[in-house]
Amino acid sequence: MTMTPTPNPTPPPRIDVRLSSVILAVSGDCPHVVCVDDRGADALPFGPLEATADRTLELAVRRVVREQTGIELGYVEQLYTFGDLGRAPAPVPAGRVISIAYLALVREQDVAAQQSVTWRDCYALFPWEDWRAKRPDLLDQQIEPMLREWAGMNDTRRERTDIAFGLRGTPWDDSRALERYELLYEVGLVAEHFQDRQEPAERNLGRPMTLDHRRMVATALGRLRGKLAYRPVVFELVPSSFTLGRLQEVVEALGGRTLHKPNFRRLVEQSGLVEGTGEFETRTGGRPAELFRFRREVLRERPAPGVVPPAGR
Repeated sequence: MTMTPTPNPTPPPRIDVRLSSVILAVSGDCPHVVCVDDRGADALPFGPLEATADRTLELAVRRVVREQTGIELGYVEQLYTFGDLGRAPAPVPAGRVISIAYLALVREQDVAAQQSVTWRDCYALFPWEDWRAKRPDLLDQQIEPMLREWAGMNDTRRERTDIAFGLRGTPWDDSRALERYELLYEVGLVAEHFQDRQEPAERNLGRPMTLDHRRMVATALGRLRGKLAYRPVVFELVPSSFTLGRLQEVVEALGGRTLHKPNFRRLVEQSGLVEGTGEFETRTGGRPAELFRFRREVLRERPAPGVVPPAGR
């Protein structure tokens, strides 16, 4: 009797798990994100999860960042898991790539000496997000006309564009940075839209990044802006002692909007977020500015100690 050979079983799809990190610092009056080179393009620090060596995901992302940048992370939190099919240009055979992204905050003085990485201004990536001087001209000249044309008379599209970009009387919400980027991607106004389709870029607003890394930064920016209203995360970005002027500058840099100085000072002082150190910062040609520190006891006193009111224009 002739035996029919048993066909080789199809191997199960392979899943590659990687760790990515959005590392943010505020230098001067600009929020910056750490980038490394990926075949000539800006990329976030990223690397594979070592299945048997990395005890936890957080330890794994700290290892990846240390190996690629030399930065020892302090504050980190898990941001989001990115796993869309085909998100990597050269996917693993018969599988997909999943990236678990983390948000890390570092102080300006802790990274000043790092020469092995590039710090990109977040508003070079998302120029429509910076409202500190005025409403960006880019919105009126390019983005809004293209969105209106794309939406047409479709009620669902019109609602999405109105809510994301504050059109037709809808207030601008600072924390919707991801929704705005994803809408621009869908409409075809950013380079990644064309990269993913392996087509020449017809339009490109803002500085592109490799893969979906700009989407990760948009996710982090929106998350951080939302947290300013109910978590004291901004103190991870300033020195242990700081002036209230510097604290406001950092908050404005992250939020992309200018705050009323007396109101900001009153909110921070009356909320018990800070306490004076009894020391002063001397300035050339100006009055010495009092130095403050974060008052950690506030974490025990109330559940939502933020430094700005909920965003909205």
